[in-house]
Amino acid sequence: MGSGRSSHAPRAVDGPQGCGAGETCLTPSSWSRTVPRELVHRVSVAEVLLTDVRPCGRRAFCAAALWPRSHPTFPRGRDSRHSPWLVVETVRQLGIYLPRCHFGVPAADRFLIDDVSYRIDPAREPRAPHGGSEITCRVTVTGLTGAPGSDHPRRMRLRADFRSGGQVFARADGGARFLTAERYATVRTVSAAPPSRVGTARPRPQPALLGVPAEADALVALDGGTLVVDPADLRHPFLFDHETDHVPGMALLEAARQAVALRSAGRLVRPLGGRMTASHFTEHAPPAVVESAAYGRTAVFRFRQGGVVTAGGVLRYQ
Repeated sequence: MGSGRSSHAPRAVDGPQGCGAGETCLTPSSWSRTVPRELVHRVSVAEVLLTDVRPCGRRAFCAAALWPRSHPTFPRGRDSRHSPWLVVETVRQLGIYLPRCHFGVPAADRFLIDDVSYRIDPAREPRAPHGGSEITCRVTVTGLTGAPGSDHPRRMRLRADFRSGGQVFARADGGARFLTAERYATVRTVSAAPPSRVGTARPRPQPALLGVPAEADALVALDGGTLVVDPADLRHPFLFDHETDHVPGMALLEAARQAVALRSAGRLVRPLGGRMTASHFTEHAPPAVVESAAYGRTAVFRFRQGGVVTAGGVLRYQ
């Protein structure tokens, strides 16, 4: 888990400045269409960011992504910068696409992301132009491990350098593991029934206090004096694109961001870096408690459920 120490604005992110000799580079046509939605675990084609992924070295890949200028959940800021969650969502999609398409992990396996981190250089990050932003990623795969008798990995790590306009502006890392359906059934120690689609009566902070466009985007509510994970819309087009038997990692990150925005009275809204590690599944019920604390421009957070910390991390702001 990341450090709770305060930090200044992120440094310029160093990284490869282009494909080397003998490597396959992406061409502009690589942004013509998205990859198949099922290869990144999305139901809505509109939420697929990846458009092309090609090998470009030993355990290295060049990927293209198209970030929409107008995203209903994560709109661009007043200065036209994209939501930082597009960095995390892109690496999440890579963490599903690469194992399936380039490392032979079966589609029936369950893909679990154990940790994810990112940092953005605010001086280099792109502003949304007309249409979408064409993003390229240089992805390196490490930490490949397999189970005895398996012909494909059971764990891997990814590091992605994000480029726009000829320069690296962000980096993201993540660790993933892949479980067979049988193994997943043994790991799940609860009866995970689908959550109710009926909204709760818990009081909810105003959207502006959470830094979201509308109440439907709110993921937290008040239970007495305690802030809990309580999505306003369990059919949210991005955060709950498909049914899951636990709260997805992207929803946890956004719930943490909302909790920090509320606790800081709107001072900390757009994290330029952070890290989250999940040690347990966060169930839909009972609602997980969200705890957060800010130290200057750094905020730490954790989720507790049934007396157990299920996930935690740190968010850093400019």
